[in-house]
Amino acid sequence: QLQASGGGSVQAGDSLRLSCVACGWNTHASSMAWFRQTPGKERNFVAAIRWRDRKTNYAASVKGRFSISMDYAKNTVHLQMNSLKVEDTAVYYCAAGPAFETDLRTYSYWGQGTQVTVSS
Repeated sequence: QLQASGGGSVQAGDSLRLSCVACGWNTHASSMAWFRQTPGKERNFVAAIRWRDRKTNYAASVKGRFSISMDYAKNTVHLQMNSLKVEDTAVYYCAAGPAFETDLRTYSYWGQGTQVTVSS
């Protein structure tokens, strides 16, 4: 079970930090990721982190502004979002799966979405 939190409404240029707690399962052999979705659009990859070596990957649109990290002891993954833009507005979903991929089909577990709204 994944529990996401931290969304909200901010101004362009502000920062937000999303968190996702993995409860009740062994995440240490897995990867976790964040995806985002706007109404009527596909769910798109944002960032991923691999538990065993903390390797990270980012979508080009967020590289340099977003940072994914983990708290190993708490089975928690964070997404620090800086310099937010209006186009970052979306529902953000955390996901977990066995592979370090950008394809959402490789992720077996999903948290509930958390809304991020960025206004100009």
